[in-house]
Amino acid sequence: MKFTKIIVSAAIAGLVLVGCKKEEDKNLKNIAGTETKASKEKAVIAPENVQTASFTIDGMTCAVGCAKTIEEELSNLDGVEKAAVDFDKKTATVTFDKTIQNPEKLTKVVQETGDGKTYKVSNMKS
Repeated sequence: MKFTKIIVSAAIAGLVLVGCKKEEDKNLKNIAGTETKASKEKAVIAPENVQTASFTIDGMTCAVGCAKTIEEELSNLDGVEKAAVDFDKKTATVTFDKTIQNPEKLTKVVQETGDGKTYKVSNMKS
């Protein structure tokens, strides 16, 4: 009976130690990811080069999977200051440096975010 209690106690202690280590590793990864994102700042766009494009995106089926993914893809482009995708209105607004990006490149990125056929850009206004 005493031997069984010792084995059970050792097993529980082992699980607690292993579980805490994995949780600690996850927290370290989250902290490291935050530092990486914070250290990657966008270059400031000269006021004379700022351009804004608004367009409709057809083919989005959800706010998190589609709209958020497209918004992140656009935001991560060089020369893009800000990108906002509104799932309900099926629109996107992108502020960018016209010397680096153009509406055609933005359209291509949106369409390639899916399989190349899922998202269609229309009504481009810049």
